[in-house]
Amino acid sequence: QVQLVESGGESVQAGGSLTLSCRASGFTDNSYCMAWFRQAPGEERVAVAVVDYEGDTTYADSVEGRFTITRDNAKNTLYLQMNDLKPEDTALYSCAADGPGRYYCYIGPSATYEYWGQGTQVTVSS
Repeated sequence: QVQLVESGGESVQAGGSLTLSCRASGFTDNSYCMAWFRQAPGEERVAVAVVDYEGDTTYADSVEGRFTITRDNAKNTLYLQMNDLKPEDTALYSCAADGPGRYYCYIGPSATYEYWGQGTQVTVSS
């Protein structure tokens, strides 16, 4: 059974930085797409960054150049480095994974991911 546990969310000032972590367990191999989604109050959950098993990444336009997604397959851990945070980045950030056998990963709807963490709250004040 795959389990994902996020950490690292907190309240920060605009312009600040945060790093989120997601520790995964239960993976059978590394052929999982992994992604960070976020959901602001009253809005749909949307993908902000995805990474495939080789480390190739894709970002939503809203975070391109400010956020960096990485994964450490040896530690089964996913990261999201967030720089130059803005109030509009305020949301519940969730880690997602899908696989095994997912070798092509893309920014897509939450329905394309089977496994989810409980989320970690990021609040950015102006």
